[in-house]
Amino acid sequence: MLRKMHPLVEAAFEGRHRVHRLSEAADPEALLAEIGPRVRALCVGGHVSVDGALMDRLPNLELIANFGVGYDAVDAVAAHRRGIIVTNTPDVLTDEVADLALGLVLATLRKIPQADRYLRAGHWLKAPFPLTASLRGRRVGILGLGRIGRAIAHRLESFGVAIDYHGRSRRADVPYTYHDTLIGLAHAVHILIVVAPGGPETRNLVNADVLEALGPEGILINVARGTLVDEAALTAALTAGTILGAGLDVFENEPHVPADLAALDNTVLLPHVGSASEHTRAAMAQLVVDNVVSWFEGRGPLTPVAETPWRPNA
Repeated sequence: MLRKMHPLVEAAFEGRHRVHRLSEAADPEALLAEIGPRVRALCVGGHVSVDGALMDRLPNLELIANFGVGYDAVDAVAAHRRGIIVTNTPDVLTDEVADLALGLVLATLRKIPQADRYLRAGHWLKAPFPLTASLRGRRVGILGLGRIGRAIAHRLESFGVAIDYHGRSRRADVPYTYHDTLIGLAHAVHILIVVAPGGPETRNLVNADVLEALGPEGILINVARGTLVDEAALTAALTAGTILGAGLDVFENEPHVPADLAALDNTVLLPHVGSASEHTRAAMAQLVVDNVVSWFEGRGPLTPVAETPWRPNA
């Protein structure tokens, strides 16, 4: 374990496997040099980087078990070249993140945190809270219609809003309107929900041009990775009124949030809590454990990522 993890993961391997906790070592570099050739599996989470250079220091590494559905901090391509399997924790957090995304949509449109602060400050005694925007009559666009994107869309259907999407390709199994460019999607909708994977290919995908296309009534919601959004461009767009508001659960350099972005009142900002319920984090931790146990028992990984498909007896 490169860093401290969920207590369920911490406790699961006691008496079952030899566990080395790198972050607790007095000299992590010395420990890594000593145990590197013997390490067969890594348990990692959050934004802990696992690159090819680290893999080379672990010549017998077989498995990287990632805590989270996103694994952009792990170089899965480099792992594949070295015959290493990478796993993540899909499905068990889908509903939790989708719920939070809808919460951000409503909180940003109806200014729920701002209204709460207004009441607590005693301003209601002087005047009613100003009228807000509404979800009524709005069209919602989803960037990335994977598991979580589809769960968000399913929830939005109950609100009676039109749903559009953009991704790598059109999906034949959904009734939503497809746009072959992100700019086209942004032009067509009032609310843009970002739920695409992170990584170099999607860095700053939501840029100044996309925000301008979203327009002055537009709302940006990001529950994916902060790197997908150009934060400087977003801050400028929110300040200038290029878009109406933003609800963000993720940021480019977490846990650091730019002061000029945090100072804006047309935002709802959360400290990356999309999957952060006790129930869901326990389920994610259990899936990390189950992947490792299944691997060492010879049954293969349960949830390998696309870049490192599992081929038994290969």
